[in-house]
Amino acid sequence: MNGNDTKKTSHTDWERVDAMSDEDIDTSDIPPLEEEFFANAEIRLPKKKVPITMRVDPDVLAWFKSFGKGYQTRMNAVLRTYMDAYSKRTPSP
Repeated sequence: MNGNDTKKTSHTDWERVDAMSDEDIDTSDIPPLEEEFFANAEIRLPKKKVPITMRVDPDVLAWFKSFGKGYQTRMNAVLRTYMDAYSKRTPSP
């Protein structure tokens, strides 16, 4: 966590959430989980990201940033999609 993370303000009404009982929570859009789900479930921890310095064209960076927060995550997703597509066509070195 960096220093900026603690400055973000939540817009959630936490007092209202804390006052809710389990019965107050609408879970009607969530299908029930059967035993088979838990029998096949796996714990998957996120892979740690590697910080890098990368040079990109200013307009490319501006375009990714124009979508708001998470531009680095979007850039990573684009690179992953390219990697996956390329890997299907070409064997790994």
